[in-house]
Amino acid sequence: MRYSQLFIPTVKEVPADAEVLSHQLMLRSGMIRKVASGIYMYLPLGQRCLLKVINIVREEMDRAGALEVLMPSVQPAELWQQTGRDVDYGPTLAHMTDRQDRQNVLSPTAEEVCTHVVAGELKSYKQMPFNLYQISFKFRDEFRPRFGVLRSREFIMKDAYSFDTDEESLEKSYRAMYNAYCRIFQRCGVDYVIVEAESGEMGGSGSHQFTIPCESGEDVIVYTEDSKYAANIEKAPVDPLPRLERQATSDEQPENIHTPNVGTIDAVCEFLKTKPSGMIKTLIFTTGHGTIAVLLRGDHDLNEEKLTQTLSGSKFELADEATIRKVTSAKVGFASPVGLADKVDKIIIDHAVAAMAVGVTGANKTDYHTKNVVPSRDFPLEGDNIIVADIRNAVEGDTYQGKKLLFKRGIEVGQVFKLGRKYSTKLNCKYLDEDGKEQNPLMGCYGIGINRIVASAIELGHDKDGIIWPISIAPFEVLITSVNIDDEQVAKVSEDIYSELKRKGIDVLLDDRDLRAGVKFKDADLIGIPVRITVGKKAVADGNVELKLRARQDKELIPIDSAVEKTVEIVNDLKQKLEAS
Repeated sequence: MRYSQLFIPTVKEVPADAEVLSHQLMLRSGMIRKVASGIYMYLPLGQRCLLKVINIVREEMDRAGALEVLMPSVQPAELWQQTGRDVDYGPTLAHMTDRQDRQNVLSPTAEEVCTHVVAGELKSYKQMPFNLYQISFKFRDEFRPRFGVLRSREFIMKDAYSFDTDEESLEKSYRAMYNAYCRIFQRCGVDYVIVEAESGEMGGSGSHQFTIPCESGEDVIVYTEDSKYAANIEKAPVDPLPRLERQATSDEQPENIHTPNVGTIDAVCEFLKTKPSGMIKTLIFTTGHGTIAVLLRGDHDLNEEKLTQTLSGSKFELADEATIRKVTSAKVGFASPVGLADKVDKIIIDHAVAAMAVGVTGANKTDYHTKNVVPSRDFPLEGDNIIVADIRNAVEGDTYQGKKLLFKRGIEVGQVFKLGRKYSTKLNCKYLDEDGKEQNPLMGCYGIGINRIVASAIELGHDKDGIIWPISIAPFEVLITSVNIDDEQVAKVSEDIYSELKRKGIDVLLDDRDLRAGVKFKDADLIGIPVRITVGKKAVADGNVELKLRARQDKELIPIDSAVEKTVEIVNDLKQKLEAS
């Protein structure tokens, strides 16, 4: 390909609305352009990178025995209503009505459609196992699209769905995908970690998340100091804290303090000269089975996935103001666990609250808080409707199995799930087993964010001048920068090397633009092609060209006659290192 024939609109200045490096560099290097909030057009360089990633993903999925299909982006809403995920996804699920007044959704994923189609074709256990996958656009109406393609509304995902007869077969399908993912990320040249994860709205019995450690990532990876256990923040368990010695003497009784218009943790702490760790916050939620109160220490955040598991999968939402007033006799911000056990259907108490010696709570009275509240003395820790459990996010200082927990940020690029029979049951997908009895197949699902791999590679590989691509997903493998293009000898050497590299199967770009050398070098560093050959008048006169790797500072003069052979050797070596890493 010739640079003069490509559309690569590079930009010198950092775009004002680009928060992270991958977004900045994808815009500056001419890979993408924003069309609307969270929606991007991929320009030639960006598309070439996507296709490189897609090719790797497709090769490894085929190698693992998965079968490629293509499912519709517009799906009947009734399928989502059957599984209940129209409610789970909420406003993230984009709805549309067609001219026949039929309700449809834009696909954020395809469990429903895939299971629905398989249900119409599956007859016998002999047809399984099988795994169907697609690589296609998805849409999720994110409340706050950000970080460029890392959290966009429209994105490209590889999603796969396996169907099996029993747990042993499902485990084989799951492991085949797990291993394929390891090969995919290795071949794409991105460092990754595998962590245990919650299944979330996907449901199911097990899940692993593939995460690229990166400071700009929105996910938090929690791992023990010996690195023998890792999970994302939604999954990460913590050891119960040791019970503290009583800080309030037995004759120190609860005392109500007037705290007018002081409803937040920070405001209460400032007013009462206490710390968040000495506060007990009481949150009121509604569920399909009634009203619940959730107790957390003031400096801890609720882990919604853990609470969902504690409630055996029941959905919950924050109670409205009227419900809170009815339960607590106070406006929002002044709830207390004292005397609450008979007013709610269930109380869930975090381990850290149960371990407190004494704390400050709301008073179930507007504009009042209570000091000297002692767990077990002033509100029960045991009872038919009381559960003490781990329901918070891990924080610095926590341990798991006695080992200190450490934290780092990361970008989720893939996740694998054991779905079980959640979808096959709800969508009436059945088969006849060996005894002629109807059964619902066990399912797994497996997703990879294609766009996220591209952006993550940039987050990991860059310097002050631009992108440093892994050779496997770079838009081109080699760039020939022809300086003094009007010089006949320079032009001939450039063309000869370009033609010979193409003949040997190298993906090469020839910068044949009539521009100053400095501009060409700036663009070369910005777009980040791994190997650069510079053909200049002085070097050519001496029988040489300059060879440089984008990831290294040093340059090497090599004879023109050996330039092609040397370049092919370097490209193959870079590829082999990715395969072997």
